[in-house]
Amino acid sequence: MIRSLFIVLALMGFLLLDLWSVRAAETNFDRQREQMIDRQLHARGIKDARVLSAMQTVPRHRFVPEALSAMAYADTPLPIGHDQTISQPYIVALMSEVLAVKPGERILEIGTGSGYQAAILAEMGAVVFTIEIVRPLADQAKINLQTQGYESVRIKIGDGYLGWPEAAPFDAIIVTCAPEKIPQPLQAQLAEGGRMVIPVGEKSHQRLMLLTKQKGKIQAQKIVDVRFVPMVDERGKRY
Repeated sequence: MIRSLFIVLALMGFLLLDLWSVRAAETNFDRQREQMIDRQLHARGIKDARVLSAMQTVPRHRFVPEALSAMAYADTPLPIGHDQTISQPYIVALMSEVLAVKPGERILEIGTGSGYQAAILAEMGAVVFTIEIVRPLADQAKINLQTQGYESVRIKIGDGYLGWPEAAPFDAIIVTCAPEKIPQPLQAQLAEGGRMVIPVGEKSHQRLMLLTKQKGKIQAQKIVDVRFVPMVDERGKRY
């Protein structure tokens, strides 16, 4: 009887220690997230309150491989497998701010990756459609998004260059991989008055562009020089 009681107490002790460790880890991640906001976003001029709130709310460490969770809030992109990366926090915030998302807008994302950018847009109130060409990444992104409460994000496995014509038009399009030229199908799927944020160029030199559609014509504005993974088709050939 005494031995059984001792075992029960020991198990309860381990469970409490486990719970304390989890809470301590989450508190540490919360602190890192606050530092990310202050040192990486505020310091570089990100001002959109809804972008900052979303970046503060979405737990980035839940969207990177567990082995890299300690680096989730570092000022750097991180590998997520299959030669793909999750963009550094500043770039995610910059693209979200430039996109000027309004609640209820229909947003198409090209390149789901781990699902983090989609989660940021959903947290900002957007209706998010996202396309990923690598099936294992799409499957994991779906788990990541559902686990964090973003079940409304719609994920499609396919070639992002072609867009999602059956769901078009979109109020805005965000592209997280770089073609050498702006895909014509994406331009066609952009609603009148819509915006597209997209990195364009060769591997060694890319420009993050803001495109707006006015009276059926595309107007382009350079935002900043960047470096993204290339946009490829199902055979791995670069667009």
